[in-house]
Amino acid sequence: METKQQEKFELSITAENVASTDERFTMDNLSLGDNYKPLDACFKRANGDVIKRAYSKGERRNSNQTLPRIACQVFEKQLAALSVEDKENFPVCRYNPDSDVIRGIYASVDDFKKHRNSIEYLTYGYDNGRQFVIYCWNIFSTIIFVQECLKRFGEPGDQFILTYREKDGKETAAAETEAAVQEELVQQFRGYRNPFSSMLIESKNLIFRGAPGTGKSYLAKEIAADIISNGYFDDYTLLTDEQKKQVEFVQFHPSYDYSDFVEGLRPKINDDGTMGFELQDGIFKKFVARARKNYEDSQKSRETVEKEVTVQESMTDFFSGVEFGVNTFKTISGNEFTITGVDDGHIHISIPGNASVNRLALSLDEVRKMLESGQKFEKIKDITSFFGKTFATQGYSYDFAIYKAIKAKKSTVSKAKAKQEKLKKYIFIIDEINRGEISKIFGELFFAIDPGYRGKAGEISTQYSNLHSDPGEKFYIPENVYIIGTMNDIDRSVDSFDFAMRRRFRFVELRADERLEMLASLENEELEAEAIRRMTALNKEIAAVDDLNENYQIGASYFLKLKTLDFDQLWTDYLQPLLQEYIQGMYDEEGIMKRFAKAYGYQRQSRGDVHEATQDQG
Repeated sequence: METKQQEKFELSITAENVASTDERFTMDNLSLGDNYKPLDACFKRANGDVIKRAYSKGERRNSNQTLPRIACQVFEKQLAALSVEDKENFPVCRYNPDSDVIRGIYASVDDFKKHRNSIEYLTYGYDNGRQFVIYCWNIFSTIIFVQECLKRFGEPGDQFILTYREKDGKETAAAETEAAVQEELVQQFRGYRNPFSSMLIESKNLIFRGAPGTGKSYLAKEIAADIISNGYFDDYTLLTDEQKKQVEFVQFHPSYDYSDFVEGLRPKINDDGTMGFELQDGIFKKFVARARKNYEDSQKSRETVEKEVTVQESMTDFFSGVEFGVNTFKTISGNEFTITGVDDGHIHISIPGNASVNRLALSLDEVRKMLESGQKFEKIKDITSFFGKTFATQGYSYDFAIYKAIKAKKSTVSKAKAKQEKLKKYIFIIDEINRGEISKIFGELFFAIDPGYRGKAGEISTQYSNLHSDPGEKFYIPENVYIIGTMNDIDRSVDSFDFAMRRRFRFVELRADERLEMLASLENEELEAEAIRRMTALNKEIAAVDDLNENYQIGASYFLKLKTLDFDQLWTDYLQPLLQEYIQGMYDEEGIMKRFAKAYGYQRQSRGDVHEATQDQG
């Protein structure tokens, strides 16, 4: 039965009954929820009072998770008071009468994973860091959970109401593609070597925080190598050059800005020697372009890929036969021009007969799209219509001339045999993420990096979109991009780290003693054992100082310097200056430093003592 456009349905859930105004709804097949989009959800008390979702937790409005989140919000205290056993046996979903009941309210994602290896879950935060984690997929998948809440905690006449509509064709196709991509990405992460790898895949954005020297940057690269190699390597240097293109590393600092990260105007020397400016992509936008091309190519059929490769080879064959600045071409109106060069994005032409604009940079992509379309372009109007424009641009007449020239050339390229591209993962590492001015660097990307808005659901116009060859071009971050940040807890900039960014990242604390396995690279068991002993003793003494805490302890990466230094040199050249900065201005600085030195095992005389002893001997 066809559903009328814009028709809305209402699902009411009571302790005794579940009913929908959509006659197709049935509790015997909750998988049907994949076909619908939520519009609103609320809790309605028997006395008529209505409670809506308090969107203070950072989740997307009116998502598939809104209904169970309202249930958690309304019955938070009652759910929290359940015993561990009652929580783990709490019914959540049963897709059909023949399937098993999915059960469990868990205290963390890790606990959830022990019972169900899936990324189909919601996390509800409450009581300063505690969580409810339950299974959740489509809009119907938590109806049983919601009804059970009413049965156990509700009053007679209480009900939850979900308003929804049928997805249109584009939404259904996008949902199916996203589900397939998610499943492929999930399947790939089974068997990773590093426990943090699957955490990144689930969360999309991860920040490692902790004391200095805990190996956060080293760990980020380990995770990248682990994921990119599908669990084969954890050493970044062992990746192939091609695999390394799937990883990018940048370090933020106070002067880093949007033009470095996303895009901006950069100085350029023109062909005539004058200085000008051109819009250039920043490091993150270039990286996302690589990931997005892979993501989009992985969704294409083999026939489409073969056509694109054939067109690319035909274009390469054509331009390699052009003598730049010499061979002439004509537009429909008879304007002569030469091609002066071709780069990754543009075809540069010279138009001697045009007094006002004698040089143009044409979009290489426009010509490529025309050739790939298979359409016959007979006039400029056809191109205007093809690109969905009301008026032709100046460049279209030259695009048309080059298009015709490529089509007319008897290419020696045979039909390409191309493999369908595999979906790959791309990992962007931001070291010292808190040291940059986040709002200045990310700009409107705050929205696009949100894990809930990956893909076209989160597409945006960037600040310089009016300068793009296509001003209507949108930027989005595809599903296969993952971001790792690192930050030192003692850095003063941590306190001012943007709250809008905080809720878009999963934070993982690394304690000073958590990465001791790094010291195995010292390749000397006695040295490794002594390093651990000294580090442990020093950190115990640091924690004993009233104004310090675990965030000031020394991590294992400092002790990797023992490959080239001895213990005393490590103390005098690295640890002592750092610790002196920690305690500057405290009462009895000298006494504290002596306790630190004693705990560490440094007993050599200070330079002043040595100088005085020399004078005495003289």
